[in-house]
Amino acid sequence: MSLNIGYDAKRAYQNYTGLGNYSRDLLKNLFLNYPENNYLLYTPKSTRNPRLSFLSEFNNVTTKFPDSPVHKTFKGYWRSINLEKSLVKDKVDIFHGLSNEIPRRTKKDLKYIVTIHDLIFKRFPRNYRSIDRRIHNVKFKYATKNADLTIAISQQTKNDIVDFYKVNPDNIKVLYQSCHDNFRRDYPKEVINHIKEKFQLPDNFILNVGTIETRKNLNALIQAIPMMKNDLPIVVVGRKTRYFNFLKVQMNKLKIDSSRLIFLKNVSIEELPSIYKLADLFIYPSLFEGFGIPIIESLVSGTPVITTKDGCFSEAGGPNSIYIDPLNYEEIANAIDSLLSNTKQQQLMIDTGKEFVKKFDPKILSTELMGIYHSLL
Repeated sequence: MSLNIGYDAKRAYQNYTGLGNYSRDLLKNLFLNYPENNYLLYTPKSTRNPRLSFLSEFNNVTTKFPDSPVHKTFKGYWRSINLEKSLVKDKVDIFHGLSNEIPRRTKKDLKYIVTIHDLIFKRFPRNYRSIDRRIHNVKFKYATKNADLTIAISQQTKNDIVDFYKVNPDNIKVLYQSCHDNFRRDYPKEVINHIKEKFQLPDNFILNVGTIETRKNLNALIQAIPMMKNDLPIVVVGRKTRYFNFLKVQMNKLKIDSSRLIFLKNVSIEELPSIYKLADLFIYPSLFEGFGIPIIESLVSGTPVITTKDGCFSEAGGPNSIYIDPLNYEEIANAIDSLLSNTKQQQLMIDTGKEFVKKFDPKILSTELMGIYHSLL
């Protein structure tokens, strides 16, 4: 049975990372694996996002924009309040809010699904402006209370939805994310060496990927450096925030040479997989995540992972990654030293990691999602 499936595609069009990547990857894999359906992408405006070039490959995909002068003027009103009129007009069977929200709902025969990525604004409120917390709370709560089904991207996120919004756990399904297709590609040595030369990377290094902000806890690595026996540099890939200024102060206090921490700029999604492959190990001491896509990226790339105990991290890292207390600097230093000195353990982690991440194969996840859609009809 073919379906007319509508999506909130704002993030797919306007975001270049994070929610944008999630939306684009999910959509592309559905288009590829289930071409019998019609897909309608609802977005307030078009953008020249090069990561959407794949849309031209499919003739069963239609992008829908605000359809009246009022809606074109008040795009947010259309997307949040009046979108259902467009969905009914287009005879949509299921609408999937891909980024934590759904529009105002009045029709019970039109099925709604929402993906909730995390409730970090609840756990780390100081990282968000007061107005943003209030807006997030209203949208997230409405979506989880009014959707026919909520998709959580991890068991940790499901637990948070139940705890904070008292949603019936039977109305929440855990459906994991995958990572970008680029990480599953085989790159010739010439390409990898070109990336190494372009960014002037050392022969051996430790890798950390993620926005440089308080929650990602790069400070833990900085504090652990003087305790390490190895002298490998740490390569950091991520957008800088004001937190970076705090880190510079910490580096000066500890008299850490600038060559020990290498901050890369303007790394594209095409270049990042090679950097993972070049790294000796990947460390991710984040305090909290909704899931932790960089962990998946690393395991797919064949790079051993050290990451945080508890939370969602073991869901992404599997049974053979190494888990540490992100606030215990000595434990972090010892874990890095121990792994770097044990090539046998490294190879075991590489082999078992590649096997573990098969569960995040895009085709498997697309099949699970399509099964969820059909279960509602």
